[in-house]
Amino acid sequence: MSGLRLDSVAKTFDRLAVVDPLTIDIAAGTFVSIVGPSGCGKSTLLRLIAGLEPPSDGTILVDDLEPVVARRGKRIAVVPQQPGLLPWRSVRANASLLCELGAAGQPAADIDELLAAVGLDEFAAALPHELSGGMQQRVALVRAMALGAPLILMDEPFAALDEITRAEMRDLVNRLVDGRDVTVVLVTHSITEAVALSDRVLISSPRPARLIGDVHIPLPRPRPSDIDDDPAFVALCAEIRHLLRLGHGDQG
Repeated sequence: MSGLRLDSVAKTFDRLAVVDPLTIDIAAGTFVSIVGPSGCGKSTLLRLIAGLEPPSDGTILVDDLEPVVARRGKRIAVVPQQPGLLPWRSVRANASLLCELGAAGQPAADIDELLAAVGLDEFAAALPHELSGGMQQRVALVRAMALGAPLILMDEPFAALDEITRAEMRDLVNRLVDGRDVTVVLVTHSITEAVALSDRVLISSPRPARLIGDVHIPLPRPRPSDIDDDPAFVALCAEIRHLLRLGHGDQG
């Protein structure tokens, strides 16, 4: 894998600049989060990477392929803000949906293994309405992981969850990603979530999105659930918070 490359990528909607020209290199196998204020263009940037929107300028390559080609080849999986489960399909059937849409993907045994890893093996036959919000989001996560794509894009998938469930999902993602040869790009408003999960945190300015910070996260893996108490963790969160303030023009 060669990872993800954005070269002078920009996006404009009806003359409204949403993403300023960005050049970013993300090495294969790394976890990168993008944080920034609401409406700054983070989700738009993720849609560009996923091949769901064309850039107005610049080029994007996913393992040396254009995003549309990579997505058609099952090389990109997306975990959306809302789980988007089909109400008439069981947990297991929803989790295997992407694999059923093409020849690529993992065998059914791997889906069962993933469901067990997220604590849903006993709910494999349940329907979505029988699950809590956190459990539904776990199904969406398994659906993406089961595809076996080398690039996973997460668009604030835990934003609607309560604080305790969100922390549980954070630990779950850490366990699932560690040891797997995948590249992950996460869009989030949560600084602590970004630091707890990532190898790098990219900081965006207010719209139009431009890169105002790139913070390396040298915390060792696997990361414990109480990583928040580590002084190095606290210092990294403070650094990112400071960069966000500067991006808003706060010099204090």
